[in-house]
Amino acid sequence: MHVLVIGGAGYIGSHVVYELNDAGHRVTILDDLSSGLTQNLDPRAAFVEGDMRDPQVVDRVLGQAGPFDAVFHFAALKAAGESMKVPELFTEHNLVATMRVLDAMDRHGVKRFVFSSSAATYGSPVYLPIDEDHPTQPMNYYGYTKLAIEQVLTWYSQLKGLRFAALRYFNAAGYDVKGRLSGKEKNPANLLPIVMEVASGTRATMQVFGSDYPTRDGTCIRDYIHVNDLATAHVMAVEYLARENRDLVVNLATGEGYTVLEVIREAERVCGHPIAHQIVGRREGDPAELVAASARAFETLGWKAEHSDLKTLVESMWAVYGPKP
Repeated sequence: MHVLVIGGAGYIGSHVVYELNDAGHRVTILDDLSSGLTQNLDPRAAFVEGDMRDPQVVDRVLGQAGPFDAVFHFAALKAAGESMKVPELFTEHNLVATMRVLDAMDRHGVKRFVFSSSAATYGSPVYLPIDEDHPTQPMNYYGYTKLAIEQVLTWYSQLKGLRFAALRYFNAAGYDVKGRLSGKEKNPANLLPIVMEVASGTRATMQVFGSDYPTRDGTCIRDYIHVNDLATAHVMAVEYLARENRDLVVNLATGEGYTVLEVIREAERVCGHPIAHQIVGRREGDPAELVAASARAFETLGWKAEHSDLKTLVESMWAVYGPKP
């Protein structure tokens, strides 16, 4: 297939591009490089620098670089806290721009869409592990934008014959296990890259929010998924759409979680020195534990996580953040 990957120079998108090329697909990338990196571009892919929020840019790419069999979308804003302070930015980037992409796809006859969704669609857990039937009650505007697009996709499937895969995942981490990608995330907000920045000396210290949760060491538990496992699932998803001509909404997770302190201790083992951190009060809206079930992904796609153990997650990140031999 010939696929367009919007946000293909970003952290997750670049790993997916490599996996798509490895699987024999033809890839064109559209990225404005606001958070993506040219050093993470797969040289096997065609690259167009441009902003997906500009409908003329998307129309031009779909028309001149096509025809395309599918579009992947990784270009949303993702900082949950920021979404509560400046929701208008998330409206423009995550809602309006995505709608423009879908409408451009309709004009150019592209009928498959792989959407990078989020476990933030679920909100605070009613039960664990969270499966796809769990209530969707987002706790922040970011999560709402993801859920809203999923709802739009359901309507477009009915009204326009669009086939979509919405892949919900929690905390993406790790780096390419084959060592092909080395560009670090810009302004990371997730735990593991922050731990790596402290470990490598680019950040002086870090905060651990809360140590009195009902968990095995008092810190929050989260379900981490290796970015290579995510990439594999995205390729399986687009192939599923082409093969089955059915929509797909699945979790991508391990069903297991690690505490904040367990992540820090493993990083200390890997880097060989203490990681400066400060225990502070709980952060509003943080559940004690978030883990997900991904049985549906295994049943429909044959997918399961292979690289998402804590050792592989941390070691593959330290290969990028740590000193080079």
